[in-house]
Amino acid sequence: MLILLLLIPVLGIIIISTTISYDISDLNIKLTRLVALSTSIINFFFSLIIFIMFDFSNKQFQFVQEQHKVSLYDLYLGLDGLSIYFVLLTTLITSVSLLSNWTSIRENVKSCVIIILLLETLLLAVFLVLDILLFYIFFESILPPLFILIGLFGSKNKVRASFYLFLYTLLGSLFLLLSILTMCSIMGTTDFDALSKSNFTYSIQLFLFYGIFIAFAVKTPTIFLNTWLLKAHVESPLSGSIILAGIVLKLSLYGILRLILPLLSKAFLDYTYIVYFIGVITIIYASISTLRTLDVKELIAYSSVSHAAVYLLGVLSNTIQGIEGGIILGLAHGFVSSGLFICAGGVLYDRSSTRLITYYRGIAQIMPLYSIMFFLLCLANCAVPLTLNFVGEFMSLYGVFERLPILGVFASSSIIFSAAYTIYMFNRIEFAGSYSKYFSVNIPDLNKRELYILVTLVMLTVAFGLYPSPILDGLHYYVSCLIYSW
Repeated sequence: MLILLLLIPVLGIIIISTTISYDISDLNIKLTRLVALSTSIINFFFSLIIFIMFDFSNKQFQFVQEQHKVSLYDLYLGLDGLSIYFVLLTTLITSVSLLSNWTSIRENVKSCVIIILLLETLLLAVFLVLDILLFYIFFESILPPLFILIGLFGSKNKVRASFYLFLYTLLGSLFLLLSILTMCSIMGTTDFDALSKSNFTYSIQLFLFYGIFIAFAVKTPTIFLNTWLLKAHVESPLSGSIILAGIVLKLSLYGILRLILPLLSKAFLDYTYIVYFIGVITIIYASISTLRTLDVKELIAYSSVSHAAVYLLGVLSNTIQGIEGGIILGLAHGFVSSGLFICAGGVLYDRSSTRLITYYRGIAQIMPLYSIMFFLLCLANCAVPLTLNFVGEFMSLYGVFERLPILGVFASSSIIFSAAYTIYMFNRIEFAGSYSKYFSVNIPDLNKRELYILVTLVMLTVAFGLYPSPILDGLHYYVSCLIYSW
């Protein structure tokens, strides 16, 4: 079943490549988009079937498939109580990203949808493989498609942004590769199950922790390592921004839970205060930067950095509540940041060709539907009660307080800061006086496609915020086993 989950997007790529010509007629463009969207939706429903069949009372990996000796290593796939949620998030966000650029990209449509479907396969592979060497290979393999996606379809400084993304994250991941090679040379295997039963000496754990954490700190990203994210988000096409914020930023969260917590428990417990100190500085720095920015996409990107730091603190809290909260905040951020990027890049930018907040004013007067959806997403971004973000942020910060109360107080400033910059942005765009004089014509309100996407994301955020048990119950057994197996 897991092989099929990986092969469905590949099948879509083959159909698009072989059966649809490169002629840029409206029919061919529409057909290309429909095949790509159908493929991603089928994959989403297939992942839902796997989720329904999944046994959450079992600690072991399920749906395990092993293909012996594919090249020099075994292709070993499986799902556990953690990766199942990231698989669902990936299949959903891919469908959303394909729908978001439905009309805005008119050239090289075939290349665009093929890259997005390829990214879906590679991202799913990251969450499914049970071998750390294959994890690293797929972890890095998402960079070339993202590089091409931003370089081909981005805005003015797209080439610079794509190089920033590629070089920054590739350099950081070299430390991860060195750590994996060290583990392999000591244990003689790269299998997750075998490594989880290992007990590295304290000095080796420290060096492995440094290498793995640097790689994930670049992907999160933390302070001084977040330059690539801002440029990539701002210059990226809308689908690229959604995949970056919704899924790629979660790779560090998944990697920490998969590599650092089970394998390097002594080192991370001793160095938590350093990570917390970096996280708190990241929250404060990103939030203050967000308050002063004028570019709406950059503002949402900076807020992603702040929220990523909160769930980083949560998963390293060594408490059940903190780890569960970090995972939930990661999933919630995937829904909300995707919705905010659609509001900023898919609605405002596509209609007016500017990202500067200065030019928007009084949008609520002419776009009431958009204003309601935007307001609900802004509230979720502030972690207002009855949203999934509130559940995740509250549990993450509770875990931080349990671990280091003083730094927990400073980390809690993210609640105040996120409310400040999000509501300030909303107020400047939606109200701030009469309708902007910079626009000679009225901007049309949401069409059906945009409304359906935003309603889906808002409903998921609110429904799970009201009743988070479907996620919490599934995570609880996995997180309990993770903590008490140390």
